Amino acid sequence: MANYPALGTEDARPQLGRNLTYGMLDSLGRAIVTGRYEREAFPTEAELAKQHGVSRSVTREAVKMLTAKGLLSARPRQGTVVQPATNWNLFDTDVLRWLLERQFSVELLRQFNQLRVAIEPEAAALAARVGTPEDLARISSGLERMEAAEQGLEDTLEADIAFHVAILRASGNPFYAQFRDVVSTALQTSIRFTNRLKGRTANVADHAAVRDAIAAHDADAARTAMRALIGDVLELIDDVEASEAKG
Repeated sequence: MANYPALGTEDARPQLGRNLTYGMLDSLGRAIVTGRYEREAFPTEAELAKQHGVSRSVTREAVKMLTAKGLLSARPRQGTVVQPATNWNLFDTDVLRWLLERQFSVELLRQFNQLRVAIEPEAAALAARVGTPEDLARISSGLERMEAAEQGLEDTLEADIAFHVAILRASGNPFYAQFRDVVSTALQTSIRFTNRLKGRTANVADHAAVRDAIAAHDADAARTAMRALIGDVLELIDDVEASEAKG
């Protein structure tokens, strides 16, 4: 994570990388999401350019991108101001990544999985109805990678994500398919959290139940199996909060 210099200093600048605009976008986005500007005014373009050692055009483009993500707004006679979190585009993968990379929030994880349980079971049901042999092959490949991960031969996170993304794609619904980037980003945190608590990787048998139902073209069974899969995560979150409340 970038180290943020005090206003007006020229050393210890954040390292922006080769692409200055995207480097500045990432640096400012993290700063906004982690609350740096909750008690201080957002800097002017001139101040930002000086802080980061970049041109005004780079600064302007980064601010424009953050405005499109709902983090900033420019108003006449008020300048550029940070927007409340309720205005942020949570489906933007950069915004979601910054949120998940700040101090971990069990509540945010619950909210994400509540969204998943509203979408992925229906995607699985659609996959059972309209999925092609190629779609099923991709879902099976994800499951095989999860099995290999249990033997230390595959990356656990990537395998689990590949399985879920393959099902979204197999739904044949472009809206579900475009949810894949949100799922991929957020699952990285969700899976690490659940695996750490369970002391093991995801239950391959539960994932296999989803795959088998899709392969059998049983939409109801696919929906039920996926709902149970995500419901298990929600129950785990509830258990953690109950334990913390007692402690």
